[in-house]
Amino acid sequence: MPQTAPRISPQLASVLFMLLASALLAGTSILAKTLGQGIVAADGNGLHVFQISFGRFAFAFLAIAITVTVLRPKFGPLEIPLHIARTTAGWSGITLAFTALIWIPLPDAQAINFLNPVFAMIFAIPLLGERVGPWRWLAAAIAFLGALILLRPSGASFQPAALFALASAVITGFEVILIKRLSGRQNPLQILFTNNGIGLCIATAAALFVWTAPEPAEWGVMAALGITMICAQACFIQSMRRAEASFVISVSLSSLPFATLLDYMVFDAVPDRVSLFGAAIILSGVLLLFFREMRAKTP
Repeated sequence: MPQTAPRISPQLASVLFMLLASALLAGTSILAKTLGQGIVAADGNGLHVFQISFGRFAFAFLAIAITVTVLRPKFGPLEIPLHIARTTAGWSGITLAFTALIWIPLPDAQAINFLNPVFAMIFAIPLLGERVGPWRWLAAAIAFLGALILLRPSGASFQPAALFALASAVITGFEVILIKRLSGRQNPLQILFTNNGIGLCIATAAALFVWTAPEPAEWGVMAALGITMICAQACFIQSMRRAEASFVISVSLSSLPFATLLDYMVFDAVPDRVSLFGAAIILSGVLLLFFREMRAKTP
């Protein structure tokens, strides 16, 4: 009898997809930072962050449009106001995140980005009517303490650019609430197609005010940025389909060591003790938040 290939368990597949998504997301951060610092430009001048966001949405939309053309999925009715609100928040969040990446160490920006679920929890109180218990508030307080450490609020060590990362986390937390409202009504491919289409319109309008002709190498990096982002989103969705959220999110924290390694390989940047300490505190608070949420859902 012919032997069948061993099947991978859903949990292992989820881990593999999330590890790949984490590596890809760290890669997008490196690509954005490379564009902003002008590393691939012959004149050494970096692109404006609005142009970087344009590249992210333009090539991501191109990739998803080709996918939709090939697969021809059935789309339901569009909820345009909700999509516009979600995409505006998404464009604002990613643009602020790219701005922070240009000026502060990548691991610091990545760690502050992990505050997204904490802000999502806070927004869920007035917008979704959710109740938040003392353990969740404790988790939020721990994560905020870590963010405060990364901001280095004393004297010359203060990182003003880290405030862009913090603002990005706030806006992205709000976007998470809007995604929750959309996810139960429309299929993921329709959400991705609509989001990137509207995002391209917003990004194009913003980029027109600061546009300078990118060099061929910069076009190539922008293409890599957009395609890598779409691949990361696809891997994240596949991971979420195969395991519980708390398990998936805990694995997603691997994007921090990926970011640290890539930042060292590309920019020769080594995180200091303050960065490591602040990141560890943020991760502790976020893990506590997710484990408490999953425990509350267990009957």
